[in-house]
Amino acid sequence: MAKENKTTGKVAGIVANLVIVDVDGPVAQNEICFITLKEERLMAEVIKIVGKHAYVQVFESTRGLKPGSEVEFQGHMLEVTLGPGILSRNYDGLQNDLDKMEGVFLKRGDYTDPLNREKLYSFKPLAQPGDVLKAGDWIGEVDENDMPHKIMLPFKFQGSYTLKSIVPAGDYVVDHKVAIVTDQDGNDVPLTMVQKWPVKVAIRAFRDKPRPFKLLETGVRCMDTLNPIAEGGTGFIPGPFGTGKTVLQHAISKQAEADIVIIAACGERANEVVEVFTEFPELEDPRTGKKLIERTIIIANTSNMPVAAREASVYTAMTIGEYYRSMGLKVLLMADSTSRWAQALREMSNRLEELPGPDAFPMDLSAIISNFYSRAGYVYLNNGASGSITFIGTVSPAGGNLKEPVTESTRKAARCFYGLNQGRADSKRYPAIDPIDSYSKYLEYPEVQENLSRNVSEDWLDDVLKTKDILLRGKEAMEQINILGDDGVPLNFHERYWRSELIDFVILQQDAFDKIDSSSPMKRQQYMLSKVLEVADARFSFQHFEEVSTFFKQVINEFKQMNYSEFHSDQFKKHEDQLNKLMKTRMN
Repeated sequence: MAKENKTTGKVAGIVANLVIVDVDGPVAQNEICFITLKEERLMAEVIKIVGKHAYVQVFESTRGLKPGSEVEFQGHMLEVTLGPGILSRNYDGLQNDLDKMEGVFLKRGDYTDPLNREKLYSFKPLAQPGDVLKAGDWIGEVDENDMPHKIMLPFKFQGSYTLKSIVPAGDYVVDHKVAIVTDQDGNDVPLTMVQKWPVKVAIRAFRDKPRPFKLLETGVRCMDTLNPIAEGGTGFIPGPFGTGKTVLQHAISKQAEADIVIIAACGERANEVVEVFTEFPELEDPRTGKKLIERTIIIANTSNMPVAAREASVYTAMTIGEYYRSMGLKVLLMADSTSRWAQALREMSNRLEELPGPDAFPMDLSAIISNFYSRAGYVYLNNGASGSITFIGTVSPAGGNLKEPVTESTRKAARCFYGLNQGRADSKRYPAIDPIDSYSKYLEYPEVQENLSRNVSEDWLDDVLKTKDILLRGKEAMEQINILGDDGVPLNFHERYWRSELIDFVILQQDAFDKIDSSSPMKRQQYMLSKVLEVADARFSFQHFEEVSTFFKQVINEFKQMNYSEFHSDQFKKHEDQLNKLMKTRMN
């Protein structure tokens, strides 16, 4: 889309971050332009074209901007720079390296290079002269934080190319010409380790093939056991402020089966973004024994930054994820919070005076969210390798209202719903995921059911459904007890309630700060659930409701001690033996 003669224009109108430009030539939707303001150049993106007027959203503050300012269009869309050196970086929504910026506050018009152009990388060729290549094919490999970073034929290339030459193994900077390919017309094209890709266009460098629907283990029991998410799947976590979204995100990022973790803070409050920067780099990586930040990328925008920058954050994060997926890696993308992204869409829609939908959000909000979520997925590459992006977004509905438009629109797009409950959070039952309202549509897939039966247990799905039934019946019993009182209901109501409490305390609740209980492998989850259901199915002899609560509290305590013990260790078996003895004292 590059132009030899760049189109220019002048500012004709300004509405906050929306600027109307009179253009003197052709412009395209989503094209990038720069507006000159004294010594500064402000980046903007075309979002609407009407005749000779281009409506652009500016990624910076427009304070001081006046009609008549010069505008130059660049001939390309908003792009990310892809190459070695992205891991462990802190970027903003435009992929500016925040660590390279000076001062406490970000300076307007200050843009930094996302890559280190001087660092040497040990390059190893993977292709040979004469090989016929397509976009996304691997030509070489470098080591990036102990991760095999593939150097690929640029995604923009169309058709077939023949590798003419490639440099031998050695140390090179990212801008070094590592290969030359010849196109179908006989033209030679030099290649470096760097390429660019538009953020709002999905990277397509793979072939279609039936996906295996392998489940992604997160180590979080209330997710893996009751409502699992598939590798390459989508889910979202809605919940009011203070219900534990950040800690849950950290737990999933730390423990999930992923090679690369991308955190997109797309417009969160400034203090929450600070938590990401200060706490996330300190998390220990159980996979490598190093710091988790070494295989993590952070895209950060706060809610007081321009709305356009917030809107770009999720697209930048997803495009980087697609890049690493094309290397055959498992990518976990966490977006916090997509509510801010949707609010940015609403603000720009209002400034464009478009017809508003519910709560003044754009009429096509559901389509925008669905198109974005659809970019996640499990793919097979041209060489037969596979990669995936598992996307989990968080939604922060105002007042905890899960019926508002962003939550409802996301519910249509995502396959897993992990609703955080204010009541559970207030009673310190973490993770505060509501076991009744939450769901995973992947459990309905025959491929997933077969996978669970083969890899976990033949009776696993039946056990999960039984667990949910016990929880639902326990909730109903609790409501009756609250209304009629402890003495006003039959004894079996108390048993029903405490069976659900047993599942709640042992399976649903988890200590994110305990070395052992913070992560629960699937094999351990299966063992503990079968043990819990064994207690739930047993018939005990009680004379009074107080005996029920006393007994089950003792049972819960033994189970919790098992959760805090190494699996099948002497300590674990000790508490298991005590549990068995305790059950015998009350069994019919």
